[in-house]
Amino acid sequence: VQLVESGGGLVQPGGSLGLSCAASGFTFRSYNMSWYRQAPGKERELVATISNTGRSTNYADSVKDRFTISKDNARDTVYLQMNNLKPEDTAVYYCKSSRLAKEYWGQGTQVTVSS
Repeated sequence: VQLVESGGGLVQPGGSLGLSCAASGFTFRSYNMSWYRQAPGKERELVATISNTGRSTNYADSVKDRFTISKDNARDTVYLQMNNLKPEDTAVYYCKSSRLAKEYWGQGTQVTVSS
């Protein structure tokens, strides 16, 4: 099982970034997918979740109307489009797959929002 995040980097406040998480080794279409983030000195927090079919999504209040999660079951990939980024969005972003008692995590990708 592998989850590999990509797309992180340095962006100015107000800018945009798109993250990808490529999955392999499990039946991707059967799993709900989530993005989490962890800033230095803080606990890991849930950013967004999408159902296995992609029809249902949920967002943390702090990113609602700025971030969009999407899932491509044909490509075994989940995405996080981040717009109007703020310095407080700086963190390592992780994707997670979950189904019943099973969950898998990626290694994370750094997002830094700074001028």
